[in-house]
Parts: sequence; C-alpha cells; structure tokens
Amino acid sequence: MERFFASFNSPIGLVEVTSTATHIVSVYFVEQSHPETTKPQVLIEAIEQLQQYFNGQRTTFNVPYHLEGTTFQQRVWQALTTVPYGDTASYKDIAIAIDNEKAVRAVGMTNSKNPLSIIVPCHRIIGTNGKLTGYAGGVWRKEWLLHHEQNGGTV
Repeated sequence: MERFFASFNSPIGLVEVTSTATHIVSVYFVEQSHPETTKPQVLIEAIEQLQQYFNGQRTTFNVPYHLEGTTFQQRVWQALTTVPYGDTASYKDIAIAIDNEKAVRAVGMTNSKNPLSIIVPCHRIIGTNGKLTGYAGGVWRKEWLLHHEQNGGTV
C-alpha cells in the first residue's frame, strides 16, 4: 500500500505524518523527515488539525486513521482516546478500562508503541503516583504537551 509523507515544525520539534490515500497511519516526532510526497486530502487535514492543536485551536481530532496491532493493543489505544484533553489517567486506569487490571506493564508497553502521537493521546498517561513516565518523543515533550493542554492550548 502506498504511503505518503508530510512534516511540519511544531513548537517542540519536527513532526512527520504518514498516511495511505485514505487514513493516517503514523504521527511521530523526528529529527529528519522523509522527502515529502503528493499529499492526499487526509494528510492535508491531519497536518491542519495538528497545527490547530499546537495553536490552541483544537482539542480533539476527527481525521480518519488506522492502527495496526494486536487485539490487546487495539483495546489499549482505543482506551487512550477516552482520556479528555487537559486530563490525565494512569496506566492502571487504562488497564481497568480494558477489563484487565493486572496488565499495567503491558499497557505501558503498548502505550510506548502508539504510532499516532497526539491524535491518540498517549502523552496523557502517567504513573499511578502522578509522575511522568516514559514517552517515545521524550519526557520533556510529554511535559510540554500536558502543560499546553492544562493551560487551554497556551504555553
């Protein structure tokens, strides 16, 4: 399946978005992006929505996306989308939400493999003790994103 790439500079680094002709398949913070390709409408919309998010003009996303993963991963990623903008939940909260309270570590591992940063808000998941834990984009970005959301889209 053909993949399309586009990137933009956010306040916390270069963001690359990858799509098929109809769905977003990844959003990553990168050091260097792929060469840009022809942009299908879904990719243009995703970039616009992410820029609106960073500008404090958007709190939810409605761009179509596709996540490939196991049934367990799909359940975790779906549960992440229920954590509202500006809020946080713990890995244990997500484990409970998917009816698997003992799967806290597996939830953490799945969270770290989320290919749709920001759109599927894995940055909103914190330790049970309230501490920020790992984030594939770097804990400093997680902290920035949470601060951005908790301050109504301004930092």
